[in-house]
Amino acid sequence: MAAAQGRFSDGAEGAGGMGGATEGSVPLPFRRAVDGLRRARLRPGVEVDPTRPPQRLAPHAYALEAAVVEGEDDLADGRLILLHDPAGHEAWRGTFRLVTLVRADLEPEMAADPLLPEVCWSWLTGALEARGLTYGEAGGTVTRASSHYFGGLAERRPATQIEIRASWTPREGVGGVPDTAAHLSAWCELLCQVAGLPPAGPADTAVVSLPQRRGPHHP
Repeated sequence: MAAAQGRFSDGAEGAGGMGGATEGSVPLPFRRAVDGLRRARLRPGVEVDPTRPPQRLAPHAYALEAAVVEGEDDLADGRLILLHDPAGHEAWRGTFRLVTLVRADLEPEMAADPLLPEVCWSWLTGALEARGLTYGEAGGTVTRASSHYFGGLAERRPATQIEIRASWTPREGVGGVPDTAAHLSAWCELLCQVAGLPPAGPADTAVVSLPQRRGPHHP
C-alpha cells in the first residue's frame, strides 16, 4: 500500500487546502479531519497532491487532486474536497461534506455497456459500504460523453469519457470528526475502478465490475 503522495509542509498548507487560514482560526475537528486525509494509506498507482480549494462553498475547505498512473499514462483523475461548517448545514445534515469529481477515458467495451451510469454510481457507494462507512444525503451525476471524428480526423477511433460528480455527508465520530482516511481510501477505489482496474481486495469484490482496461487507450 502506498501512502498519500501529498507534500504537506507548513509552507504548502495555505495553498494546499486551508484557504490561507492560520492554524488558530481553524476549528479543531477540521484540523483533525485534514490530518486524517494526510495519514491515509492508499493502493499503489494512485498519486495524490493537495490543491487549492474553492473559497465560497463553506467556511473551511481542503482539497486533494489525484490520478491513477500507469507508466507515463494517467488512466483516471479526480478531485476530492472536504468542506466544514461548524454551525452545520441544513442540506448536508451535518458539519462536514465531501465533494468529488472523477473523470476517465473508457475502453469501447466499457463505453458500450448500457448499465454504465448505474455501475459507476455503485462503485462509489460500494467502496464506502465495503469499509463500513456510514454516510448520508448522497447525490450526484454520472455523465457519459462520446466524441466521433470526421474529415481529416476520420481515422481516429471514437472516444468516450465518463465523469462522476458526487457529494455525501460522512458520519461524524469521536470529537465530531469523520474517518476521512477511510473515505479517501474509498474514493481512491472509485478512481481505480473508473480507470478499469480490479477491486483492491476481498472487501471490494462485491462491487460490480465492467470489462477491465487492457491498457491505456490511444486514439
